[in-house]
Amino acid sequence: MLADGRRLHLNDGPIDLIIEAFGAGSEISLARRQAVERFADILPALAGELSGLRRPVGEPRWEPAGSVARRMVAACWPHRAVFVTPMAAVAGAVADEMLAAMVAGRTLEKAYVNNGGDIALHLTPGASLTAGLVTDYRLPTVDGTCTLDADQPARGIATSGWQGRSYSLGIADSVTVLADTAAAADVAATLIANAVNVDHRAIVRTAARELDPDSDLGERPVTTAVGVLDDGAVTLALDAGINCADCMVRGGHIRAAVMVLQGRARVAGGLPAGLIAPPLSGRGAA
Repeated sequence: MLADGRRLHLNDGPIDLIIEAFGAGSEISLARRQAVERFADILPALAGELSGLRRPVGEPRWEPAGSVARRMVAACWPHRAVFVTPMAAVAGAVADEMLAAMVAGRTLEKAYVNNGGDIALHLTPGASLTAGLVTDYRLPTVDGTCTLDADQPARGIATSGWQGRSYSLGIADSVTVLADTAAAADVAATLIANAVNVDHRAIVRTAARELDPDSDLGERPVTTAVGVLDDGAVTLALDAGINCADCMVRGGHIRAAVMVLQGRARVAGGLPAGLIAPPLSGRGAA
């Protein structure tokens, strides 16, 4: 338990969870116990199927044995026309699985599992949760907030960008996605962040395998530095990202997305009314 006595912190290697539940004290205690019990097998099960999870999603569809791995494949399957491996949904899928374990058989008002920024939500009628939006990993402050309630379909939030925990093919400072599940938001944020891209001399890229020999991205060039871009380059990159995000909204894969690059933002889909626009500096919002 963290010092506030409300939030449970679970960590195993790369998996780092903050969990909180709301409701009767006895129900919260049981939910925490269920989370701890489920957590023990999460990483070992994923490790046992890692070779398959690092392969691109494509025909015929592979059905892993583990429930988290199956969530990963299911989330990535709609995007199989482009290069994507199930690893693009791993953090969100873990959050979804842990949330499902917590709420099984419990009567909770609301709950969340935050896996390093990829968040799964449980909301009952009348309940709401507010998430903070961080647009720049170098300046980790809350730039805006988004309140989700039970009447809205989104139950997953994820953020990706070239400075995040995972490698990105694009140059977005951040792409935050709302979707029906955390796994769906996770893969969508990854792919939209990849799409926010442009060729420019200020961008430095390195083959993923040179940074991590085991990377599922292989020889694909990932972004390692982004210098100051001119207005035209920022516009082209954001245009590419918004085109990708709009397609996902129309396809029903996500509910909304906010993408940020060097002080400019674009929004796709319908954001909840509680969204506070980030106070972006520099060139202003686009």
